[in-house]
Amino acid sequence: MTSLTVNGKAMTVDADPSTPLLWALRDHLQLTGTKFGCGVSVCGACVVHLNGQPIRSCTTPISAAAGQKITTIEGVAADRVGKAVQAAWVKHDVAQCGYCQSGQIMSAAALLRANKKPSDAEIDGAMAGNICRCGTYTRIRAAIHDAAKALA
Repeated sequence: MTSLTVNGKAMTVDADPSTPLLWALRDHLQLTGTKFGCGVSVCGACVVHLNGQPIRSCTTPISAAAGQKITTIEGVAADRVGKAVQAAWVKHDVAQCGYCQSGQIMSAAALLRANKKPSDAEIDGAMAGNICRCGTYTRIRAAIHDAAKALA
């Protein structure tokens, strides 16, 4: 059994400690908002926060997350940054197919927590590890700028 703190709640997972956090979240805890994309930390669909930092849950073993604060897309709106990012996503109609968007939102929220007024280059750098097959990058950037303004 591995003890995890997910979205502020203590939870236990009965899985091998080497199990990727993604599968513990999805298969054991039924938190299916975090998506599987590539399985090798390249696409960003599986981004969650570990102690406030964006990480790839597809390659992070649950043993590395034990005792840490994990935030998923289901819990990102628990603070004003997450709420602002989600509201901007809706306002700018960012999602097309939507598959990558939980990872995109998690990366954007982490960026805005660290940088209150990011430039286009800083947004592009922070979001570079998140792939959107639909190509909504200009809407993503606009939504991040809008969320930053809302938070100012």
